[in-house]
Amino acid sequence: MSDNFPPMTSVKRWLVTTNHKDVGILYIATALFFLLFGGVLALLFRVQLWTPGQSILSGSGFNQAVSMHGLVMVFWFLSPIASGFANYLVPLQIGAKDLAFPRLNALSYWFYLFSGVLVGISFFQGGSFQGGWTMYAPLNVPMYTPALDASTGGTATILALTLFVFSITLGTVNFLTTIHRSRAEGMGLWNMPLFTWSWLLTIWMMLFAFAALLAALLLLATDRILLTHYFSTHQGSSLLWAHIFWFFGHPEVYIVFFPALGIMFETFQTFTGRRLVGRKWVIIAMVLVAVQSFLVWMHHMFLTTINLEIKTLFMATTIGISLPFDLMVFALIYTMVKGRVRFTTPFLFSLGALVLFILGGITGVFLGAVVLDYEFRGTYWVVAHFHYVMVSGVTALIAGLYYWWPKISGKMYNETLGKVHFAVYFVGFNLLYFPMFLAWETPRRVFHYGEGMQIYHQLATVGAFVLGSSFLIMFYTLGKSLVSGPDAPDNPWEYARTAEWAIPSPPPLENWPGRPSYRSGHLEFVDDAAESAAATDGGTATATDIVQSGHGHELDTHEHEEEHADHASIWPMGIGFGVFVFFLGISGLTSSVAALIESLDPEYAEAAGLSGAVSYPYIAITLVGVAIMGYTLFQFGREQFIAPEMAIAERWPFENVGNTKLGVWFFLASDVIVFGAFIGAYLFMRIYEGWSSWPTVPPDAIPGLVNTYVLLTSSFTVILALVMAQRKNKKGLLATLSITVLLGLTFMSIKAWEWSQEFAHHIFWFTDIHYSMYFVTTGLHGLHVLLGLFIAVFMIYRVITVDAYLEDSRPVEFFGLYWHFVDIVWVFLFPLFYLM
Repeated sequence: MSDNFPPMTSVKRWLVTTNHKDVGILYIATALFFLLFGGVLALLFRVQLWTPGQSILSGSGFNQAVSMHGLVMVFWFLSPIASGFANYLVPLQIGAKDLAFPRLNALSYWFYLFSGVLVGISFFQGGSFQGGWTMYAPLNVPMYTPALDASTGGTATILALTLFVFSITLGTVNFLTTIHRSRAEGMGLWNMPLFTWSWLLTIWMMLFAFAALLAALLLLATDRILLTHYFSTHQGSSLLWAHIFWFFGHPEVYIVFFPALGIMFETFQTFTGRRLVGRKWVIIAMVLVAVQSFLVWMHHMFLTTINLEIKTLFMATTIGISLPFDLMVFALIYTMVKGRVRFTTPFLFSLGALVLFILGGITGVFLGAVVLDYEFRGTYWVVAHFHYVMVSGVTALIAGLYYWWPKISGKMYNETLGKVHFAVYFVGFNLLYFPMFLAWETPRRVFHYGEGMQIYHQLATVGAFVLGSSFLIMFYTLGKSLVSGPDAPDNPWEYARTAEWAIPSPPPLENWPGRPSYRSGHLEFVDDAAESAAATDGGTATATDIVQSGHGHELDTHEHEEEHADHASIWPMGIGFGVFVFFLGISGLTSSVAALIESLDPEYAEAAGLSGAVSYPYIAITLVGVAIMGYTLFQFGREQFIAPEMAIAERWPFENVGNTKLGVWFFLASDVIVFGAFIGAYLFMRIYEGWSSWPTVPPDAIPGLVNTYVLLTSSFTVILALVMAQRKNKKGLLATLSITVLLGLTFMSIKAWEWSQEFAHHIFWFTDIHYSMYFVTTGLHGLHVLLGLFIAVFMIYRVITVDAYLEDSRPVEFFGLYWHFVDIVWVFLFPLFYLM
């Protein structure tokens, strides 16, 4: 398909592209749309707050607007626009031709887009989610929705978030593999540009933080669809949600802000004309923040029943995490003082971001103190502080949009209009958010407040419209640039020195005129083919073989040549659409599950007030989604798509691990967090209720013990399959894979029999929290086994039809890594549920 790659003016190009630059543009454009979406929601509830009491929105409408504004801005705008910049620029900055897994990169985007579509649809499914962007329990479960049918939109929102996390996981694995294994020759980790450094730390945080969020969302989805009891009991459910959510939530602050920080570093260096002061210490400070971000989550829980000693400990870690930021802020200020500042539009937005972040950080100190947090928690002080921190990140991201606009579009923009945009934006921002500090006694998320606060809320509403109008200026400026702006040179900024400025604007499809190399200490483009030919003739490369860089440096040559890469596949979009349809279908199954519960246990249903009817349209949509997913995944696996590894690259510390194997490792690391959260939830709830009072759900440990032996045996047969593939023994490979499948089916059959025995004794997943945890946790493991079986069956099909894996046995090894992980998880689950 890449031989006839469509032009950028073709719609087909944007549906099939896997090229990192195209995917980056798609991310940026889609994120800007969600900026407008979230902004309109904000203007709606700011109008409501012009006077105290209900006006243009009902109570439910106000809750939806506030909740969905927060969710859309945090998840569908802030992180994705940073992902857009990273998609476009990180491969350019490190000297790669593309990301390690181009099709997964495209799939990540389509998951993101369709998750946003699902959020939009949720408003038309009886109302979207209205429990606040933090989704606190028990307000996040159906019992607090007027009717089960009306919970469909809220469930769709939760599933949309789940699909968004799938997108993040794919992107995280992709970027980690790329940055660690595809850096240009001579580019060590210390030498990477600071934006790439900030993104590397961001995705490391994403790998673990979003896995915790995924676990929370899966548990919440089971509560909303299957009517389990994770977050609806009086036995610590609210605390459980808070722990899991904020383990994600606080790193999310830095996940959002780090890319913005990287943009600030890049723009400060470019527009002061000097290297960042204390660059090495700034990198170390960012690493410290990334690690510490997972050690402060309980400062969001100072009003809970956690004992004072633990609260004091987390108050100390909160103060500790601010110290590395002090170093970074002073590095930026000192760089500005020591340099010659050019007040361009990107620099003004970066400087504005720094000022706003300092104010946000200072006001956050109040919330980090336990005593003061008792007073400020749940008030507009938190709202103002949160936005001064998060939207300062938005300010820097806008700086990045202006900074890299000439590179992405190939056009220059009107600098005067850009500065007008900054002035209106900065005034509107402070007019909107600073009065909230003065109106701090107003409780957040309600539209009733004291009359003395009205002037501050009216100022904030005016500020909201001023801030919104600034984005109209931005869109006009960029649109005018795109239509009639002058062509951009390769490097419009005098002191920009990262690799993206050494190539044309916009860059060509394959990025580079030769192989990028920093072997000599500066950027060179090496013509490997020319040197190889010269070496074959017994001579040396001539001057005509040397390609010039964008800065006019002479280049060296090398003898490696890479395979031509593909850039197009329709199947990522197909898979994304299939998952979207499937999630849309299951979002409306709550009523059907309620009807099932009525038939299984009428007494329970009557006591719980459950009454539902089978929803055939949603069941049909679910089945259509399954069919689309099955077909597109099958075609995705069959497609011959070439994505070669770089022949020469810096790969420390993973020199001896291939791209795909490393990607599997990263994926399994995130899955460890998912299962860890499930197991942690079980331990937390059991300890909270009393360890000895918790019943052992399976009445007999023998089925679990047999299943343990079955899975351990299947791990052995997978190892034999790898041996057979390495020996090119087709019959042996088929036999061992087939035995693995049979053992996996045996495991699932025993598990199904075991569940049926529980059902026969009127023990169901909805009976109480003890049984919910057993069925959901072992069910999640069962889904992993089922996924492994599908992969194994597909591999058997490939061996039969095309003699796959006989020349290259690595896919069998990668499947083995996944299967061994699933087996190891069961080794933990068996004693936890059957023996303790």
